[in-house]
Amino acid sequence: MSSAVVTRFAPSPTGYLHIGGARTALFNWLYARHHGGRMLLRIEDTDRERSTQGAIDAIIEGMRWLGLDWDGEVIFQYARAARHREVAESLLASGHAYRCYASAEELAEMRERARAEGRPARYDGRWRDRDPAEAPAGMPFVIRLRAPTEGETVVEDAVQGRVTWANRDLDDLVLLRSDGSPTYMLAVVVDDHDMGVTQIIRGDDHLTNAARQTQIYRALGWEVPAMAHIPLIHGADGAKLSKRHGALGVDAYRDLGYLPAALRNYLVRLGWSHGDQEIFSTQEMIDAFGLQAIGRSPARFDFAKLENLNGLYIRGASDADLVAAIETMLPGIGAARGLGAPLPGALRERFVQAMPGLKERAKTLIELLDSAYYLYAARPLALDEKAKGLLGAEARARLAAVIPDLEKLPDWSAATTEAAVRQFAESSGVKLGQVAQPLRAALTGRTTSPPLFDVLAVLGRDESLARLRDQAAQS
Repeated sequence: MSSAVVTRFAPSPTGYLHIGGARTALFNWLYARHHGGRMLLRIEDTDRERSTQGAIDAIIEGMRWLGLDWDGEVIFQYARAARHREVAESLLASGHAYRCYASAEELAEMRERARAEGRPARYDGRWRDRDPAEAPAGMPFVIRLRAPTEGETVVEDAVQGRVTWANRDLDDLVLLRSDGSPTYMLAVVVDDHDMGVTQIIRGDDHLTNAARQTQIYRALGWEVPAMAHIPLIHGADGAKLSKRHGALGVDAYRDLGYLPAALRNYLVRLGWSHGDQEIFSTQEMIDAFGLQAIGRSPARFDFAKLENLNGLYIRGASDADLVAAIETMLPGIGAARGLGAPLPGALRERFVQAMPGLKERAKTLIELLDSAYYLYAARPLALDEKAKGLLGAEARARLAAVIPDLEKLPDWSAATTEAAVRQFAESSGVKLGQVAQPLRAALTGRTTSPPLFDVLAVLGRDESLARLRDQAAQS
């Protein structure tokens, strides 16, 4: 395998790292790692009005949380503006670009005429062959590419196949604006060339850009990188992905309680397949990934599938790792639950001990934390409505009657408490559930929880008995 492979992820910092961008970053990362190459991170911040430091931070944080590392320093496109201008000037000098003095009014008139004639709005080339000396003194100008007007521009795309554009349909695009700032099209080409990018992997909404960028490469005499344009992600209903479908930032998935490994696994299967395999370790993804297995149809985002996959990852994670993952979320969601980060030592130990029973049902870390309510709830417990319904006068009397049997246990464990409760139910002539259900409600404030006797063991003798006495004393 060649170590010369270089990919790049190049987001615009005008918002969070959205789920489509995260998948693009993942595909670039996997391709580079599969080939023993490098993946670079470039922030395309040339749109100064819309680029924000907050968005830059969110992109970098999102990449780190997902476990997608990049090689070398982060490259900022805006900082390279002088280099972009230098390249535009070289194209001007070689005759592959020209100064265009068309005014804003002229361009508006061109667009209006095209609309009236029912054709796409294109620059009509009016300054392509004119002498710049004809322009009024001091008139502002842009620099445009002298694009070929005959023949075709072809992109051999690893996903889309051979894509062809008639050159007459592609006009002379602007390379440098009248204020001297480079356009996106020029900046991308120069940066990809200077960074040694060999493989571009991006969304198929950039496919037309690929034709225009190919023309710039050829005008400069530079080698065009290989390209792969991947279909966008749609909602489960086949419509373009929107916020109601899950078009959220990666940070939102973290806050919703998804594990980065689960989200990575879910994203890799959005548009890429490897036989019937659904579950991939990171190394398996790297070993198997290839552009030939990316489909041409839009992938469909399915929250239910992501939740189920996340539940699988939760069940497979170590108890200590899950507690650590919950702790990383607590700065954002802990205050509402009376929890700070990190968890106090004794409570943390209780979480680890309870985790085998908690993680069997949970599909997200939020569900996991909420089902662990009984571990951190303050006494007397706030009962939910169903738990209140279980603790009528008869149930409370039964609680009061079982407490002495539990108090006299010499050893407190799941096995000894279960034996005591079973013995009590038998001697009282009632079913086990008639004792166990009120016990569960009194100990957890809920009607569902991990196995009751595990709850007793995790809470320990003192806390368990105190909670039972609280509820038995209620009238």
